[in-house]
Amino acid sequence: MKKSILIGTVLTAFLFSPVIPVQANETSSESDPTSFQLTTEVKSAILLERDTGEILFDENADKKLPPASMTKVMTLLLIMEALDTGMLELDEVVTVSERASSMGGSQVFLSAGEEMTVNDLLKGVAIASGNDASVALAERISGSEEEFVKKMNDKVKELGLENTHFENSSGLPADNHYSTSHDMAIIAKELLKYESITDYTSVYDDYLRKGKDNEFWLVNTNKLVKFYPGVDGLKTGFTNEAMYCLTATAKKNDMRVITVVMGAETAKERNATVSQLLDYAFNHFNTVKLYEKDEQITSLELLKAEDKDINIVTSESISTIHKKGDESPAITTTIKLEEDIQLPLKKGDQVGLLTVKDENKVILKSPLIIDANANQASYLTLIKKVAQNLVKSPTF
Repeated sequence: MKKSILIGTVLTAFLFSPVIPVQANETSSESDPTSFQLTTEVKSAILLERDTGEILFDENADKKLPPASMTKVMTLLLIMEALDTGMLELDEVVTVSERASSMGGSQVFLSAGEEMTVNDLLKGVAIASGNDASVALAERISGSEEEFVKKMNDKVKELGLENTHFENSSGLPADNHYSTSHDMAIIAKELLKYESITDYTSVYDDYLRKGKDNEFWLVNTNKLVKFYPGVDGLKTGFTNEAMYCLTATAKKNDMRVITVVMGAETAKERNATVSQLLDYAFNHFNTVKLYEKDEQITSLELLKAEDKDINIVTSESISTIHKKGDESPAITTTIKLEEDIQLPLKKGDQVGLLTVKDENKVILKSPLIIDANANQASYLTLIKKVAQNLVKSPTF
């Protein structure tokens, strides 16, 4: 267990009150805005606020069901992680394999041997739900789809999800391939740390191979990005077994919510259910932003590092949530850095934890990370640093 050192506490007044998850069997009441009931029938649904992770509504949220192409929320998460670490570049050209080109279901009709940039393949996954594009990127990242799926399931464990297991990167029907609306929402929450993902998932239509004979029109499978204000992702799903599913996210002002619906009878019913949940969230709750993603919290001076000061930043946006009209108690923000920080460090490595409390109740905990690589200083650099310190603080 890593030791931590307390380096700061901030006391600030914010609008906040505990949010109690709404149960599906509660009856609607105009006098009680927390009473909410779906008017449609689905197998499972959940609504949560992204920054805090507060669950605002759930119905059979832990029921294991086939996620269909919502599987690609995890695929997109691993793609965005690879881009963030520099292991993958948007302008890199990928050669499509025979296996990737042979994927059935929704596809962008890649040909074996075709070359396409990561950026365009990402469009194919995020906008058109291309199974072929998903496999092409999975193979690029891990060498094979099988190895990529191992990474998907490793990420499931890392996120602490107990009711999810993947057999492929696309969501095509397979035995032992399942998830829940709760788990899909948590994966979506993690994906949305990479805020540029919505630059892709919010696009209603675009083109691959623009101007060429084999130009392909991409149309977003999530029609709500066009018809519900604020919706900018994330991923639909459909198979005969899974029926109609959707992991959606929407943002209004500073509040971003995630909702997952699984097992709707029709696409219309699926979209109506998601719209109900989004209406409920935005009509009855507000958030107060504490920190933006990548906001500098403090800096750390490591004598043995090549660069003297290492910036410590938030890994995600951080907010509190409250019911509209509630009063505003004080919020405390506590920062702890790990005591034994070893070099080298990679951009994005966790070096601390930010905890937000309402009095003694912990509202959320969020990792603090470094915003750039930190390498061991060379011998020459160390000598220079020692010399500089002697000049600043002579001992004679």
